[in-house]
Amino acid sequence: MYRLWLPAALAMLIMASLALGAASLSEDGGWLLMVSRIPRTAAALLAGAGLALAGVVVQQAVQNRLVEPSLTGTPEAAMLGLLVVTLVMPGLAVAGKMLVAAASGLLGMAGFLLLADRVPRQDPMLLPIVGLIYGGIIGAAATWFAWSADLMQYLGIWMLGEFSGVMMGRYEWLWAVAVLAALLYASADRITLLGLGERQARSLGLDYARTRALGLTIVAALTALVLVTVGAFPFVGLVAPNLVSRWRGDNLRANLPLVAVAGGALVLAADVIGRLIRYPFEIPAATVFAVFGAAVFLWLLHAAPRRSHG
Repeated sequence: MYRLWLPAALAMLIMASLALGAASLSEDGGWLLMVSRIPRTAAALLAGAGLALAGVVVQQAVQNRLVEPSLTGTPEAAMLGLLVVTLVMPGLAVAGKMLVAAASGLLGMAGFLLLADRVPRQDPMLLPIVGLIYGGIIGAAATWFAWSADLMQYLGIWMLGEFSGVMMGRYEWLWAVAVLAALLYASADRITLLGLGERQARSLGLDYARTRALGLTIVAALTALVLVTVGAFPFVGLVAPNLVSRWRGDNLRANLPLVAVAGGALVLAADVIGRLIRYPFEIPAATVFAVFGAAVFLWLLHAAPRRSHG
């Protein structure tokens, strides 16, 4: 059944996104679509898909369904790296900024993994709470640095994900999400083994360290791509994988395309809702999604203990 209604729902969202806007399509609508609305719609779909896939990898790497990139300190560490490079090399090209953001995000995630190895696994709620605290500490350091260097405006742009500034020529880096998604799909079986834990994965012949490093490098790259292009979006990597898993089970190879579609559709829906609430003004898509994502996160937190003891 989902093969019928899922494409239909996605098509309706895309049509709504293309039709919505303060400017009318009646005059020179083709130019407006090509320059603004098609890039905006594509950016929302690609950003959501990338963050949803990143969430799958993180959850497998730490064996916890309640964790996602925004709960590992990765975006905050990437922002801190961007602040440093903006101050030291303000003229650096976008590609260079993304590399710096990915590298600093990977360092931030490495710190989270060190903490994760020391957190008891009996209570699944403990690790995401540790991640929240860890990310908050890095975020506070980034805020202090931005305030000291008079870069609070830059930090605000990166922290609040939205698509109003997306136009042709200002989003194309997000197409790299498709390349990274293909790489993840090719590695789906090995990433599945990550979820079994190091001992069992090694007993099945997996190069655990290399596979984990590859997966988390892709997560850092996806996070950096989205952060530099459109800003941070919390909870996407938590909501989409969990909803798909509860709906379709735990076959990762079969679920990855659905996770990508769900992440893209949810972010696009948040963008459309943000444009409708106070039309013709806009509420950032990240704000809309944060409300929905926080509710889902609380629901998952409430359900986790009963699943673990059941």
